[in-house]
Amino acid sequence: MQLGVIGLGRMGQIVVDRVLDAGHDVVAFDLSAEATAAAAEAGAEPADSVGDLYDRLEGEVSEPSNRTGSEATREGGDAGARIWLMVPAGDPVDATLDDLESHLTGDDVVVDGGNSHFEDSVRRAEATDAAYLDCGTSGGPAGAELGFSLMIGGPEWAYEELTPVFDAVATGPAGHDWMGPAGSGHYVKMVHNGVEYALMQAYGEGFELLHNGRYDLDLEAVARTWNNGAVIRSWLLELCEEAFREEGNDLGDVADRIEGGSTGTWTVQEALEQEVPVPLIYQALAERFDSREERFGRRLASRLRYGFGRHDVPRKDE
Repeated sequence: MQLGVIGLGRMGQIVVDRVLDAGHDVVAFDLSAEATAAAAEAGAEPADSVGDLYDRLEGEVSEPSNRTGSEATREGGDAGARIWLMVPAGDPVDATLDDLESHLTGDDVVVDGGNSHFEDSVRRAEATDAAYLDCGTSGGPAGAELGFSLMIGGPEWAYEELTPVFDAVATGPAGHDWMGPAGSGHYVKMVHNGVEYALMQAYGEGFELLHNGRYDLDLEAVARTWNNGAVIRSWLLELCEEAFREEGNDLGDVADRIEGGSTGTWTVQEALEQEVPVPLIYQALAERFDSREERFGRRLASRLRYGFGRHDVPRKDE
């Protein structure tokens, strides 16, 4: 199979490498000439632009199909182009689709492997001539060796068409599945990230109690022991063990600031709209936002404690 990959950052390069390793052909493009050159060095055919990438892909039908990406059904004949987008969510996805618009037909398949909002994916699927697959991607840089977990929405025929590529990029056949119609792949990934927030918060609170509790504990040893047979074993717990091993029992100079938050926010917003209680996910999101700056509300609460109880007021320079 031949795959075009647009967006060759860390995750995009992993897609290229794993697809090449599985014996498929890759045509690659990135706005960064250096990134495109690195993909070429790995064995991909480099392209100079989005249009050039499309022109280099084989298997285009001789006449445009009258199918649209949202209405297409698998038919016989030559396959169209297969293109994987691994560009940042938001405007970059729309800009790339704009560049592809004049080329795409209903026989082509476009995969959005980024962290797009599921409603954006539904909109793009309806507006794009090609079959549009929204592909939630989990696994991070570790996917270079292990493969990703892929949650895929869109036309089922298009998912089946790209199964050899998904087998290569994922951990194998068990590492990907078709979730349903357009938007469902990124919807499942959104909720996945919300669960991830809650799990991180739970581990953080547990280790904070151990760190500040009544015993002088080796937290790396605790994490290692828990991760060998305990009910709460997981990859995140392996990463806890790694953190304590590399940063020390007190995490050294790691700041108490947590970046990210968009997908967690989307999860909470969707939960409110569907009237589904998600208190753990919400609290984890709130803690993440709370870590980023000094809060005026906390300062006022501190001063109020002085007002009603003459409690000491901590000052910034103390």
